[in-house]
Amino acid sequence: MAERSTAAVDVADSGDEEPLTAEAGKATADGAGTEEKAGKDTEAAGTRETGAAADANPPELHSGHKLARRYRLEECVTRLDGFSSWRAVDEKLRRAVGVHVLPADHPRARPVLAAARSAALLGDPRFVQVLDAVEENDLVYVVHEWLPDATELTAVLAAGPLEPHDAYQLVSQVSQAMAAAHREGLAHLRLNPGSVLRTESGQYRIRGLAVMAALRGISADHPQRTDTEAIGALLYAGLTQRWPYEKDAYGLSGLPKGVGLIAPDQVRAGVHRGLSELAMRALVNDGATASRQDQPCTTPEELAKAVSAMPRIRPPEPAFTPSAAYQRTTYQQGAYGQPLRGGTSRTSGAPAPVPPPPPLQSRTGKALKWAVSALLIAALGLGSWQLADTLLKDENKPDPGKSTSEKDDKKAPKVASKPIAIQGAVELGKDPMAPEKAQLAADRDASTAWVTKEFWNYPNFGNLAGYEDGSGIIVDLGSVKNVSHVDVDFYRPGQKVEILAAEASASEPTTLDAFSRHITALKTAGGQLTTTLDKPVRTRYLLVHVTELPTSTPDRYRGGISEIKVKG
Repeated sequence: MAERSTAAVDVADSGDEEPLTAEAGKATADGAGTEEKAGKDTEAAGTRETGAAADANPPELHSGHKLARRYRLEECVTRLDGFSSWRAVDEKLRRAVGVHVLPADHPRARPVLAAARSAALLGDPRFVQVLDAVEENDLVYVVHEWLPDATELTAVLAAGPLEPHDAYQLVSQVSQAMAAAHREGLAHLRLNPGSVLRTESGQYRIRGLAVMAALRGISADHPQRTDTEAIGALLYAGLTQRWPYEKDAYGLSGLPKGVGLIAPDQVRAGVHRGLSELAMRALVNDGATASRQDQPCTTPEELAKAVSAMPRIRPPEPAFTPSAAYQRTTYQQGAYGQPLRGGTSRTSGAPAPVPPPPPLQSRTGKALKWAVSALLIAALGLGSWQLADTLLKDENKPDPGKSTSEKDDKKAPKVASKPIAIQGAVELGKDPMAPEKAQLAADRDASTAWVTKEFWNYPNFGNLAGYEDGSGIIVDLGSVKNVSHVDVDFYRPGQKVEILAAEASASEPTTLDAFSRHITALKTAGGQLTTTLDKPVRTRYLLVHVTELPTSTPDRYRGGISEIKVKG
């Protein structure tokens, strides 16, 4: 059987055997481990690990204690190996946070600080963010995000295996996130169902990057291989609701003893074949799988590429709930208000409606009728007389002759707008995404396009610094022209855009402030935006300004511009 990294899969979390690299514990709400819960004797936790960490005493903290006069500890969720993990409240920003606390003289204090500060610099929204890492008053504490609306993968799997689309999203998002982390020199080494969270929108978030391994003293000779195997184990568990090793772990049953590592589609019927093979390629790192002769994936980057090469798995169609059988109303049946036997109506037994009163038959009523009739006759006569008078005046008008014709000929004919050639195109923004492709938005070829990067969580370019003004394409018409028509084709519908123009005196404008004249209002556009001006605008530079991007996949946003056409 292929060699496996126990640091990654942590098979000893639910058993008696210790992992090769470090002591392992069950995943908790903050990912720190729950072999010993708050309130238990801390000496019992210390006896489970040898060395200096066993001698370190955890800080004497309690609910209500404040760190840095800001973080108020609320509930201890873990107390183990000389450190404790808490749910706390940031009183300055009034939000829940998580805090890991350990003595400054703890043998792992320095590695934890270094790991936390490195993870904080990554700033990738796919990871639970480290907010603070401080050494103060003989304590070292790490503050991180607390996501109350997210659910541990452990709890998700307890309800059953994942649908193929959900499993595809899991391996895709986690492998891409870990590939980005490894490019920055960061490893997790403790990826398991307790360290992966799923938000209500279906996005997966990873917590404890580098920090959990430092807290537990875990290291690995081949960190990329370790994290890749851990992602394969997560995918395996998502497909089968079984842990891919013989020992039970994370609330999941292990594989039967003696059968070895078998493919997920052999464990459970109906498993997606492509995802099953992908899980085996990530788990078995020393050769091809038995079912297909594909190369193994030994790094998160290779695994992410293998996922992207698969045909996309679409979400299941929503279940159709048939409506109740159509019933014709009594009104449609022609029986509304008809009296039934006993003097009641067909409308829920209500009394029959009272018939309307008869027409006016008194002397006053007859006089009113004759008065109305006389007024109508008078109005018709007056209208006929005015119509006849108008027709006679038209017949008596002299022939306008040549002079009138010459006067009409002097009126300028309406000139059709002509295309204006675009001489250049550049990308707007302090941090250009694809400046070399800006010309593709004005190359008279709608099959090519300037396309933005893919952003996470927020349509306004990920809410990232450098994109406060959005982005877009600035086109140069070569000289000041009268612009009367602008036509824009978009790479994807749903972008929030506006078209702006610079003053005629502007020279090579590069910032949003330079475009002060509005051609169109800010609005969400479809696949195309066309505008014709009542009065032409004199300008040399136009800006197609994009402020928000459409959704490409759940919680991801991307847009672009295929073609810009200008007429004058």
